[in-house]
Amino acid sequence: MKKKTILFPSLLFVVIVTALTLELYGFADAHCDTLDGPVVQDARKALNTQDVTPVLKWVKQEDEKAVREAFVRALRAKGKKDAASSERQFFSTLVKIHRAGEGAHFTGLKPAGEVEPVITEADKALTRGSSDSLVKMVTSDVAAGIQKRFERASAAYRHKDESVEQGREFVEAYVEYTHYVERLHLDATGKGLHDEHHKESKHPAVQHGATTEHGH
Repeated sequence: MKKKTILFPSLLFVVIVTALTLELYGFADAHCDTLDGPVVQDARKALNTQDVTPVLKWVKQEDEKAVREAFVRALRAKGKKDAASSERQFFSTLVKIHRAGEGAHFTGLKPAGEVEPVITEADKALTRGSSDSLVKMVTSDVAAGIQKRFERASAAYRHKDESVEQGREFVEAYVEYTHYVERLHLDATGKGLHDEHHKESKHPAVQHGATTEHGH
């Protein structure tokens, strides 16, 4: 019981920081290219109010001209046969420029409803002004993920020296278990977002695989 008491605050800290990371990076990559994502929502608002201002925050200053031109074309097409096409072109131009500014590829607008549930919850948290439900959601998933991998590794640990086959089963479970908690911790401490790219260039590793710079 004492170990669980010590573990929970640490786990909660990891989860809260990870949840905040998901919120920030969700906007940049996870759903900005969907028709129900925040970029397109602001684009619809801009067209309805005939004011381009709401979308300019999504692009760099040097890219404003291209966005404004696409916006004007979409406004001029309202009520005409090509209105829908011009509107979608505006959305595509805006999202493409935004993602390019973030260093991300654009492969076309995605249909609405393709957003991961956790990102949807992250958006809702912002509109509600509270992250309680988001933290609860992520905490539950992370706790379950750790527990599942721990139980598998723990069960295999008890028999790891009884045969080579059982030893290998333990190693497989151990690698999955330790890599999982390591990724969580790296994200929580901010080392898993940018620093890993530099490490990988010096120490090639297989993501989610059997080898890393630690040798697992």
